[in-house]
Amino acid sequence: MDNQRLFLWIGLAAILFLNYEVWQRDYARPAATTEMTQSAAPARPGAAPAAGGAAGTPAQGLADSLPAVGAPAGAGTAAGTSGAAPGEAAPAAADSRLAAAAAATPVVHVHTDVLDLDIATRGGELRRADLLHYPEKKDAPGVPLRLFNADAPDSLFVFQGGLTSGGGAAEPNHMATFTAAGTSYTLAAGQAELVVPLTWSNGAGLTVTRTYRFRRGSYVIEHTQKLDNAGTSTWRGRAYGQLLRHWQHAERSMWDPGTYAFKGPALYDGHKYQKLDVEKPDPQALPKAAIKGGWIAAMQHHFVAAIVPAADEADEYSLGVKDKEFLLRVTGPERSVAPGGSTEFRQTLFVGPKLQAQLEAAGAELDRTADYGRLTIIAKPLFWLLSFVHRGIGNWGWTIIIVTLLIKLAFYPLAQTSGRSMAKMRSIGPRMKAIQERYKDDRAALGQQMMELYKREKVNPLAGCLPIVVQIPVFISFYWVLLESVEMRQAPWMLWVQDLSTRDPLFILPALMGAAMFGQFKLNPAPPDPMQAKVFAFMPLVMTVMMAFFPAGLVLYWITNTVFSIAQQWRINKIVEAEEKKART
Repeated sequence: MDNQRLFLWIGLAAILFLNYEVWQRDYARPAATTEMTQSAAPARPGAAPAAGGAAGTPAQGLADSLPAVGAPAGAGTAAGTSGAAPGEAAPAAADSRLAAAAAATPVVHVHTDVLDLDIATRGGELRRADLLHYPEKKDAPGVPLRLFNADAPDSLFVFQGGLTSGGGAAEPNHMATFTAAGTSYTLAAGQAELVVPLTWSNGAGLTVTRTYRFRRGSYVIEHTQKLDNAGTSTWRGRAYGQLLRHWQHAERSMWDPGTYAFKGPALYDGHKYQKLDVEKPDPQALPKAAIKGGWIAAMQHHFVAAIVPAADEADEYSLGVKDKEFLLRVTGPERSVAPGGSTEFRQTLFVGPKLQAQLEAAGAELDRTADYGRLTIIAKPLFWLLSFVHRGIGNWGWTIIIVTLLIKLAFYPLAQTSGRSMAKMRSIGPRMKAIQERYKDDRAALGQQMMELYKREKVNPLAGCLPIVVQIPVFISFYWVLLESVEMRQAPWMLWVQDLSTRDPLFILPALMGAAMFGQFKLNPAPPDPMQAKVFAFMPLVMTVMMAFFPAGLVLYWITNTVFSIAQQWRINKIVEAEEKKART
């Protein structure tokens, strides 16, 4: 069998698989979807009519909705994207109400060593979160990336939460007014944690204290709601947390690999992690009943906001999508608090970069939001190895080079066998060509003679394929690790390569990669078929153009791998030549 042709097919298969993975992330849709209407919250007696609503029937959008109490909260429902549900406001009216409320609401400013946030007194909403150690752009280090943002409707992204009893009376939900002891809280030098409390009272003995607890160096926020019932009647209600975000159709571009990262809602139901489609919501994707050990998240490239409820409580999950906004909600079980009693509701929030160690600490399987696709089983150990080496090296570029060398060493025995086969194929090349010339009109005889030659010289033409087969999943895993790992975002190597997660700005690395691949082609046995030889000679140029827009770190890996392969094959060729020369003498 002509293994050169097989090499070509394997390389083509690798490229097709990588494109298929990207296509699946971008365009794959559920086979069947059902548009459903989000569970409507009960109207609040005495509420003023909102824009777009009739008197006595307040208009409600996603930002105004509340979970139901005394009945299932609509677990597994998804709001349709076409049209408004009954009683909901028109998009412009909802946006104007939201903007007016944001402008009029006082905020509590919180500053830690890693976060700069605004907490609104209206509902205790997290409406701004700047990540101090992560610039928006490499060339603008003084402008931090803003994750939560309520400045404008098209950038809306907030966390909301609260308690609801569904009885129509005043309650501490995400639209209630809270008070705070101060307007600014700062994590002082040497201080391990910062506690920010907000309080609410109905004036009839019911008091709720919402507390956000921040820790030094951490993007994990503890969120608790303590309810004290000093009234005369039993309180019944539920706690909830939700992520409200504007969304728009993702425009992909080969010039920007980051655009291929998933941006949208995701959830984990205690067993299965899945990303949710906001363009065609599928109610079948959501849990049908209350579950334990789950979480919800709103993801984007390198960053995530997540809500992790208490692991020992059964929660319900829902997704609402309407007018370019989605509302992903988790609602806890109903509780009763008798007069004189109290209870505490706990949630863990994560607001920040996809640092996998912190994600693992925040919630079970939350590190899956650093999404490496279908090759996670290879990518996660690869990332662990990269992180381990980086702790000693301190530079991600040199880390990639060292890890590539370690991978080559790990597969050295396999590469050694393959290399010897390739060297022998090179040495018997003239005889193979002579046989092909002699039997060019008799393919059956040609195949028989070639097999006898392989058997006589103890050459396995398939052995040379094994290293390529091994490299394909490692290569694809490297791609997703470099694309998804925030640790490598804006990470410099040296000289002109100042961001390994984006393309080489000068295209020097792709050019070097093409040169290395051409050198490897010249070192390996030439295909006996002239047409195949021309195709293989042209492949380095094709790969150079294709890889020119891939992350520089990935190109660096491929250059390193190719150079080490050339060095190894050159040495094996010399050994085989010496062995054959000795055998002839």
